[in-house]
Amino acid sequence: MACNMCCKYCYLEDNTIAEKTDKMVLETLDYAVNKFKKAGVIPFNISLHWGEVTTLSKQDFNDVIKFISDYYKKNKKIITDAGFKLGNPHIKTNLYNLDAHIDTIKKYNVSISWSLDLPLFLHDEYRVARWDNKTLNKILKNIELLKDIPNKKKVSATIFKEHFKYLDNIVEDIKYLHQNTCLDMNDFNFMIGFDYNSNGILHHITEDEQVKLYDRMHKEFDGTDLDAGVNWAWFDEFGPSYCSNCDNCWEKFFLLERNWDIYSCVRGQKNPDYYYGNIFKNSVEEILQTAMNKIFLNHNKAPLNEECTKCWYLYLCKTWCPFVKNAYKTNKSYTCKLQQKLYKDRNYEKDQFNDEFVYEYVSKMRLEDNENYLPNDELSDNSSLRAIIDQDKNLKYIYDDNSFYLKVDWNKIKLKSQILKLNRDIIYITPESKVLLYMKKHLIDEVCDYPENNSLYIILLSGNLVSYWDEKRTKQRHIATHQIYKWVLDSCSNTKDYYVYDISNMLNQYINQYSVDNPNNILFTTNSLRDYHYLKQKNNAYYHIAAINLPFQNIEFYYLNKNN
Repeated sequence: MACNMCCKYCYLEDNTIAEKTDKMVLETLDYAVNKFKKAGVIPFNISLHWGEVTTLSKQDFNDVIKFISDYYKKNKKIITDAGFKLGNPHIKTNLYNLDAHIDTIKKYNVSISWSLDLPLFLHDEYRVARWDNKTLNKILKNIELLKDIPNKKKVSATIFKEHFKYLDNIVEDIKYLHQNTCLDMNDFNFMIGFDYNSNGILHHITEDEQVKLYDRMHKEFDGTDLDAGVNWAWFDEFGPSYCSNCDNCWEKFFLLERNWDIYSCVRGQKNPDYYYGNIFKNSVEEILQTAMNKIFLNHNKAPLNEECTKCWYLYLCKTWCPFVKNAYKTNKSYTCKLQQKLYKDRNYEKDQFNDEFVYEYVSKMRLEDNENYLPNDELSDNSSLRAIIDQDKNLKYIYDDNSFYLKVDWNKIKLKSQILKLNRDIIYITPESKVLLYMKKHLIDEVCDYPENNSLYIILLSGNLVSYWDEKRTKQRHIATHQIYKWVLDSCSNTKDYYVYDISNMLNQYINQYSVDNPNNILFTTNSLRDYHYLKQKNNAYYHIAAINLPFQNIEFYYLNKNN
């Protein structure tokens, strides 16, 4: 908990005046991770956050970073097979004591995020050390230590009314940091401060002022070399990809303290309403159940805001962070106008089935009687799968008949969605077959902001059936999934309109896993379209029911070899 600074808007207040001791840091982390793993809960991201990790001794800082690095290496397959990206050790720091640990940071490729106050001339006013009111110069010098390090380096700034008054200076300081330091200010983000415990020193900006900040940054930086930042990372905290876009955020994060206590996150830290238990005293099952219950109860301290039930974007917002709502004694997001502006500018679709989503949301997350939120009857006419596809421009790519085809030796087979076509298509493949997949090139760009991170997504299923425990439903047994990223597709032979990818060797890898008695199945989509399908399922019950089976373009096949 120790911190070498005492920022005037720190919501941990005097809790960071902890006795400086290195005892129990590594031991606590090791014990907690192993206890979670034994209970079947696999941490996929371990970050060192509040208090200030750089107050550790050099040896203890090195040991805990090494532990995280080794953990990622040992559990790489488990983490990546579950669909998560394998990261590097990460620290959230004030950067004041970074120079003491630069060797470890280089050795383990530690990624770093930290905060500055913008405009910079206010930094020494509000971000002060316990023994030194002047911290900015040292922090800027420490930034220069990161110059030759390829790790991720991200800075953020918290905006209160006292900062907001100087938008001109903020603009100039962003340009200064981008041009005169090793920082790429495209990887920067704004945070909106909340003043519930700043002793009247700082004051939160209004929703209209938040939108003004957003508009001013776009006016200054759209079309510049910081265009990517202002249109994504800078305001991404208010988009749907952060922790707040959850029905119940208990499943996203756990904050583990050195003394074994677990809280929801850095916002809920030291708040009894967000205390989940003690990893040494409580079982993992008890902690998980407490977490789920407490977040549910915190969301229900105030009644559901009826404005939210009429909002086209509720499926993205879900009334936002329960901690901040309760701190402000409100029942809706304190950045509502900013979020709506961002959703519109980023072309997030308005939910045409909002009534249905409201009913689902109330049923899962609210104490209100869900009978009062039954969907309107007229929705039933629009609940067929075809109607849902017609009303959602992104879904059409999942079901498009012209997006994929196979060429098996000389036989060309157009692929259709397996839940829309009226007939089953079954082919025969041998170890000598040459199987080429043709995918429309534009698919890699659809429903995707960063095509370089997108991939062709191949799902391979056995004809043998299995009953999965979660749904108690009999389904084809999964054999494998393969992802082929854009740069690989670009390097393959291709036509003007299609990527051409040879899947012959991939199919031959699983000779012993195919069913001999029943046709096996292979389905094709992109990673972004797959994610969109599951998001649509989550937010629309009609679609979930209509597309409960995998909807992607497919072909069924028998694999013939010498043994069958």
